[in-house]
Amino acid sequence: MRSSLPRRRAVGLFVAAATAVALTTTVQPASAQPQRHRLPDSQPHWLSKAHAVRDVASAKQVHFGVLLKMRDQAGADAKIKALSDPDSASYGKWLSSAQFRSTYAPAAADVTAVQSWLKGQGFAVTKTLTSGMFVEASGTANQVEKSFGTSLKDYSYRGSTVQANDSVLSVASTTPAAVTGAIDGVVGLDQASALKKPADTLPGPPPGARFGVNVQPCSAYFGQKTANAQPVANGKHPPYAVCGYTPDQLQSAYGEDSLIKHGTDGHGITVAITDAFASPTILQDAQQYNKIQHQPLFKKGQFRQITPGPDGYANVDLCGGSGWYGEETLDVEAVHAMAPGAKVVYVGGSDCISGLDDAWASTIDNHVADVITNSWTDGVDDLADLGQPYIDFYQQFSTEAALTGITVNFSSGDSGDHTKGGTDLASKTAEFPADLPYVTGVGGTSLEVGKKGDWLGEFGWQTDYSQLVNGAWTPTPPGTYSSGGGGGASQLFAQPYYQRGVVPDSISHVAGSDGAMRVVPDISMTADPNTGMVVGETQAFPDGTYYDQYRIGGTSLSSPLLAGVVAVASQQAGHPLGFVNPLYYKQVGTNGLHDIVAPKSPVNQVRTNLVNGVDDTAGLAFVLQTIDIQTSTLHSTRGYDDETGVGSPNGPTFFNKLAGPGGGGGHGH
Repeated sequence: MRSSLPRRRAVGLFVAAATAVALTTTVQPASAQPQRHRLPDSQPHWLSKAHAVRDVASAKQVHFGVLLKMRDQAGADAKIKALSDPDSASYGKWLSSAQFRSTYAPAAADVTAVQSWLKGQGFAVTKTLTSGMFVEASGTANQVEKSFGTSLKDYSYRGSTVQANDSVLSVASTTPAAVTGAIDGVVGLDQASALKKPADTLPGPPPGARFGVNVQPCSAYFGQKTANAQPVANGKHPPYAVCGYTPDQLQSAYGEDSLIKHGTDGHGITVAITDAFASPTILQDAQQYNKIQHQPLFKKGQFRQITPGPDGYANVDLCGGSGWYGEETLDVEAVHAMAPGAKVVYVGGSDCISGLDDAWASTIDNHVADVITNSWTDGVDDLADLGQPYIDFYQQFSTEAALTGITVNFSSGDSGDHTKGGTDLASKTAEFPADLPYVTGVGGTSLEVGKKGDWLGEFGWQTDYSQLVNGAWTPTPPGTYSSGGGGGASQLFAQPYYQRGVVPDSISHVAGSDGAMRVVPDISMTADPNTGMVVGETQAFPDGTYYDQYRIGGTSLSSPLLAGVVAVASQQAGHPLGFVNPLYYKQVGTNGLHDIVAPKSPVNQVRTNLVNGVDDTAGLAFVLQTIDIQTSTLHSTRGYDDETGVGSPNGPTFFNKLAGPGGGGGHGH
């Protein structure tokens, strides 16, 4: 991509171009082969780690998209800074979608040229996003190989069989300059770099507690029940973990209850959720959940879904299919819990690869909502495996979102800094797409809610576990690192303007960087799966299929919770808040935020599990959690830190400060 926003340094994302593949069937000397126009950085970087299984059948239908370059990326960056700076006279005067298209989207002639070229190659142009930035097409594998001078193969990689091109993509030298000049890259041929996974986390080992009732003993609020029957930890008996926080508890702890009571409940604001696939029981599950939890039911027209339809799904086995239903359930119920008056739109991708890319980008391009929450991550272990066109795709559409006044949240992930508790420092990284400069990377906390719904305390969510074995906590507390909210410095993006002077230099540099880098998270909310939030879903159990409730957490929870908070704050402000990061950073050091710091002494709680994950016939197991033991390289400190960002929302003051800046915040659609 052109000059990046604000300045991107991609680490390990460029490889030497492979020898171009001639399209002629007769063998010619190398000197006689026609030159081809290569598409930079289009060969997958993970091929050396994979094993080729087979050639893709020549008649197989292949779906992909061509990303077209934006116009004036530098001008777009400057415009976003002016529109999102609360001290600017232009603050909040977001562009309409039409204004974005006329100034920054690809020229109509370029879009037409790319469409015509694709059709001329024999492809069907199946969809062109409204902005023209992405043209989707399909054709046979043979057509792809001939048009892009490559071979398609199935590879065994990271436990899955995925499709990819085996060399750099190229187009014929006779391809019009209008086409080669407009194309940024091709997205979708490389499946491995685009596999997404939900960012939800089960309530700790063993994982079966996701399915079925929460297991007693557990507490109704923090500290209600003490685990006197279990061994001491750090000199005392810890409490039993909460059975799962309810919407009322979360509204109260984060200071929304008084606002909601007086009608500031997200009314007039639309929140979109993007995931893969779609639960067939989502609305009835959400309504039953609302009844049980004493929340307002969705009114007619308040909830809707945009999906490919019952026959529009693909890669179900590769993507985990119905495993995404729980993610959708969590997201829908969490958004409604924090913004019961907001409209909710669920946008389900046809799969967890290009289908989810399309769902996310289309939601922005069509301005479906004012706030978009995304509880999934790219799923790669090494950011060098991400193709540059894939990164550019997310960068361009997040730029459009920021210019047109859409708030975009991404979960920061549930693997801490990827160092496995500080034991694998070479793997340290922040997750993509949460580190995009124009989205909000939402981190996770461990929240303590008292008997009266009061906020008792909050720590960074990093968890070490000890199991109860023969009457003793094993290993000795804090135990073994398990999971935690994602954070750290990006390997991809330079430090954005709103982090300068706020994020300490000590955490904004990565090995090999030539300057300060983007750091995540930006802000955090509760995510610890040991308390999590209670959700309700229809599931298949050994004794039948029926609705039940369970607790679940992870930054999959914190992102939709924050989306609901933004909806309420937007209603209070009288307009959508749009790209909200600069407002968060202006609150650092004020009473609008809980400034989260590490605990002065170990904080423990005990959670009860079903041994078989289904019922108590096999007995119970007990797990000791040590909270925020700092075994990762992420640390909660005063001010901004790379574990919890600026902190968490602190009641009505937080909402007042978000609503406070002037500037006549207009919002054009």
